[in-house]
Amino acid sequence: MAVEVIMPKLGMAMKEGTVSIWNKQVGDVVEKGELIASINSEKIEMELEAPAAGSMLEITVQEGQGVPPGTVIGYIGQPNEKVPEAKVSAEEEKAEKEIAATVAESEKAASLSKVNTKNRVKISPVARKMAEKAGIDYKLLEGSGPGGRIIKEDIEKAISYVGVPQAIEQKESKVANEAHKTPVMGMRKVIAKRMHDSLKDSAQLTMTTKVDVTDAVKLRTQLAETVQSHFDTKLSMNDLVARAVVLALQKHPQMNSAYIDDHIHVFESIHLGIAVALEKGLVVPVVQEAQNDSLIQLAKKIKQAAQRARQGGLSQDEMIGSTFTISNLGTYGVEYFTPILNPPEAGILGVGAVEDAAVFRGEKVERRSLLPLSLTFDHRVLDGAPAAAFLQTIKQLLEDPFIMLL
Repeated sequence: MAVEVIMPKLGMAMKEGTVSIWNKQVGDVVEKGELIASINSEKIEMELEAPAAGSMLEITVQEGQGVPPGTVIGYIGQPNEKVPEAKVSAEEEKAEKEIAATVAESEKAASLSKVNTKNRVKISPVARKMAEKAGIDYKLLEGSGPGGRIIKEDIEKAISYVGVPQAIEQKESKVANEAHKTPVMGMRKVIAKRMHDSLKDSAQLTMTTKVDVTDAVKLRTQLAETVQSHFDTKLSMNDLVARAVVLALQKHPQMNSAYIDDHIHVFESIHLGIAVALEKGLVVPVVQEAQNDSLIQLAKKIKQAAQRARQGGLSQDEMIGSTFTISNLGTYGVEYFTPILNPPEAGILGVGAVEDAAVFRGEKVERRSLLPLSLTFDHRVLDGAPAAAFLQTIKQLLEDPFIMLL
């Protein structure tokens, strides 16, 4: 009997999985445990193993197609073995009903259009084609042909009035035809939707500040050898920023919140999201209960999460539930930027590159290390003053970093 290949459920929050690549085609020999496909779900990508040995009898879900977990995406069995007839799921029945309704509406619209044929604008086929190409609304024109019919000369006159640059149109058309189109799917599809929804559904405002991290840089250098030998990890500036953020969130709990269904949810625990850039997109692993971690514990957890993210080892559950996010573009030499909120969170901190600069301290000019920070917050949740106070607390902690060790 043919064995079903099932779309796996990669996490509790998974709603849809996409087949990004099939490594086997119909008729290919398959060994049990062999990697037969690559699956994308939300921001996770994993290899799918064959549940049995045999021949690839049928592929029911094509590359780039998304389906709910538990859906049969293929069959493995003996050569020429018949596969079971596909069962129509409740979701597929619903989709078919929606299509049928759409068709019915289209037919109704078509019948209505036949009734209204007397009200159609009279225009010659050549004139219509010219108007459509030039983007001219011919319904607004008065025809000079027999019976008020719009003819070629009417469209040419309209084009001369609006000044349609035909040569530019042809050039743009040529460039458009040369473009390489890639379907949006998997991780990129999820990122596109979440970022668009974030900007559409919240009132985002970004404020910036520059922090003197000269003492923080010295502290990190002083602790480097001790941290490496005793805790087997490295202490980065991002770790110090993360610790400062956690302490600042404890002092300003309104920033550790979310706007959900016309209610502001202020969270007691701090679940810190750390944005990690991958080749195919961006993931945000979450350090749970970060308020309970020391600086070293937080640093180790951040590095472990980032490493699992780059190795593709994060589960879906490790990327949900964050209450505040940090995004660091310092390694790319970026100073200030506008990070987009990770919905439904009320805040995200953008971290730039540390740069040395000449700074007046009293009457003297000194060489200091400066760190640019960009805070984006949801204005529906809190106003500018409390957001600025939160950012100011982060600044104070980083400029007097020894407080974070206590």
